[in-house]
Amino acid sequence: MRTTTGALRLYEWNMRAAASVMELTGIVEVVARNALDRELRVWAAGRTRAPWFDVVPLDARGSADLDKARARASRNGRLVEVHGRVIAELTFGFWRYLVESRYHTSLWVPDLHRSFPYGPNNLRVRRSEVTRRLQQLHFVRNRAAHHEPIHARDLQRDHDYALELLGWISPHAESWARDTTSLRAVLRARPDG
Repeated sequence: MRTTTGALRLYEWNMRAAASVMELTGIVEVVARNALDRELRVWAAGRTRAPWFDVVPLDARGSADLDKARARASRNGRLVEVHGRVIAELTFGFWRYLVESRYHTSLWVPDLHRSFPYGPNNLRVRRSEVTRRLQQLHFVRNRAAHHEPIHARDLQRDHDYALELLGWISPHAESWARDTTSLRAVLRARPDG
């Protein structure tokens, strides 16, 4: 019976950890997407009067993701397209892919690096480190969202990556997340075994 009790405690802790991961990565997603959207607006304004949705040089996957978000936001054309609704419909994966090396020259160097003004000084290193953190956070968020075990992950690293990434965008966002999210407390309460 003791093994069963230990397994149940670990399962219950995994549920709390998953909820805390969702909380923290949700904050990262919203803060990062708003920062990236802001810089995409600047990027587009320097080139055209059209919204960035219409002119951003995305690959096939990015274009498909953007098209789906626009369709959902406008209910397949039945509603007027509202910028904020489109942003809310874009997935965490879309934003994560925008910082990949494929967009280094076309988007990162001219403008997107400004989304993370407090990150590493070297723009190539900054993009690489932002990408690495977003990849890890996207992965753990998906595991948590699909109710998969995350107890074997280095959740302390995920926590630290999230806060560091927020700090690269806004030290205030990092401080707020550090004080309001629950993952740190959940990590301290992990059962033995």
